[in-house]
Amino acid sequence: MERVRLGNTPLWVSRVGLGSLPLGPLQADWTQAAAGGLLGLGLERGINLLDTAELYDNYGQIAAALRGHSGEAVVISKSYAPTREGMATSVERARRELGRRRVEVFLLHEQESDLTLAGHRPALEYLGEAKARGEVAAVGLSTHRVAGVWAAVREPAVEVVMAIVNRRGLGVPDGTGEEMLAALAEAHRQGKGVIAMKVLGGGHLHAEAAQAIRFVRDLPFVHAALLGVSSEAELAFDLAVWEGRPVSARLRRAVGTGVRRLEVEEWCTGCGECVAACPSAALTVEGGRARAGPACVLCGYCAAACPDFCLKVTLAEAAAHPQGGPTGR
Repeated sequence: MERVRLGNTPLWVSRVGLGSLPLGPLQADWTQAAAGGLLGLGLERGINLLDTAELYDNYGQIAAALRGHSGEAVVISKSYAPTREGMATSVERARRELGRRRVEVFLLHEQESDLTLAGHRPALEYLGEAKARGEVAAVGLSTHRVAGVWAAVREPAVEVVMAIVNRRGLGVPDGTGEEMLAALAEAHRQGKGVIAMKVLGGGHLHAEAAQAIRFVRDLPFVHAALLGVSSEAELAFDLAVWEGRPVSARLRRAVGTGVRRLEVEEWCTGCGECVAACPSAALTVEGGRARAGPACVLCGYCAAACPDFCLKVTLAEAAAHPQGGPTGR
């Protein structure tokens, strides 16, 4: 697996990283051992970049993957904390539960604009201090928005930008896919590390999975792309496509047998907490119940915000898609 330097940071990362959200409590809720085994298989195959977040509540899964792994790993975590005190708690929790002295990349989670970033200034400053102490290697932000990327471009303290990138521009609520790519190209020119997420649009691009993966692979300003996997077959498919190797018909069938969906339980009261939490502006309340629109990328953030546990991303079995490819990622 090819490795590149992540912008001007000292970190060298595999061009494919593994997103752990599909394995965590907000989605499939795998056991630590099972998730660690699948992520660990990725590490064995040359991937060294693993993504998680405080919101995902799955540090134990990452720790399980890293146990016994002798090679270098780059772990990304993220926190919504806006204050120094809150970010200090987040960093210490990550280090403790991951069992690591250093979290390589720590991001402000889901920044929307210059205004949002200004509101998180104390947390960003704390991350800079944690970096000076060797507790963090690189600092940055994640965002679903074009304005969030431009905020990162204008902020010298932001070294790494993680943003939605896919060939259809899905999940970007404040602009087009082309506008997102233009902002990320500028971030790259400024020496920022650029990490792509939602490469398959939360599963909406499963019918064109190979094309979607190759699209992001070939963008010259993307250092690494995060791919969420839910099986060994998906991992094998993704790596084969990324590396330009042929994909057998058997492997295509193996990864084309399920689709994810957002389920809303009958007891939903339509309180709207999920609408406020949705980073893609994909949820509405209609007839006293939450409903997801086509912009939903199945991130599961709404499930974390729901006070009544009404929402969950689930996997439903379906007939293999004729074109094959990973579904629901």
